[in-house]
Order: sequence, then C-alpha cells, then structure tokens
Amino acid sequence: MTKIIPDVVDNQALYKVPPTASVCDAAKVMAANRVSAVLVTEGERLVGIFTERDLTARVVAAGRDPKTTHLVEVMTPRPDVLKPDDSPMNALDLMRRRHYRHLPVMDGARIVGMVSIRDLYAFVKGELEQDVRQREAFIFDTGYGVGA
Repeated sequence: MTKIIPDVVDNQALYKVPPTASVCDAAKVMAANRVSAVLVTEGERLVGIFTERDLTARVVAAGRDPKTTHLVEVMTPRPDVLKPDDSPMNALDLMRRRHYRHLPVMDGARIVGMVSIRDLYAFVKGELEQDVRQREAFIFDTGYGVGA
C-alpha cells in the first residue's frame, strides 16, 4: 500500500511562521520559497495553516492591511491533518470533499510534511502511467514471456 510519506512527499523543507507574524511576513516567506502555504506554529506545535486562498479571501478581499494583520486573525486554525501512512487516494478524497489544496502531515504531535493537491496529482498521474505501460506490455506481449 502506498503512503503519503515516503511515496508522495519525503524530506521536504517545511516553512513555519508564528501566529504573531504579519500576513506580509508570511507572504514574503511563501514568495521566497515558491510555496503557496505555510504552517503556523507555536514552537513545534501546529496551530494553523495560512494559504494563498486565505490571503486572497481573508485579507485582500476583506480590505485588511497585510502589514498590520497577524496570521492568528486570518489563518485556518486547527486544520485537518494527514498521517504519514495515510493513502494518497484517501488524502485526495479528503481534499476534494473539504475543498483543500494543502494538508499538514503529522506523526503524532510532530509535523513531518505538507501535502499539496499538486503533489497528489503528480503521484496519481505517475501511478496511472505505470499502469498503462504494464497493461500495454501485457496486451502486446512485450516484456513478458520467454524472450523478455
């Protein structure tokens, strides 16, 4: 069975910001690292997630000042999380049902990753491509049998 860690994400850099950080500071971290979400933490404890959607809907559209608005005011608090051994298909289903694009991955109380819809799409696409190659090899008798 495939798992979120290590099959979808592994050894990734995690970008964490405190809830007292400004939206502007979080956006700078996101831009500098080319990510569309950051984990909001107090010490090593996950307290929320801040995403581009939060920035758009809760800050820009609401007319808030990104320099004076703190993440605690606009983050998604207590986000749903995945476990490292959750399956990619279950993660994809949860994201579809709840309209998420990012989910933290927790091993107990420890943050071990962040999965994005793009990560899952790339994984599923790879799995489908491999399945097609195997079926073609079987159907057209390549890679099987005595002569292989």
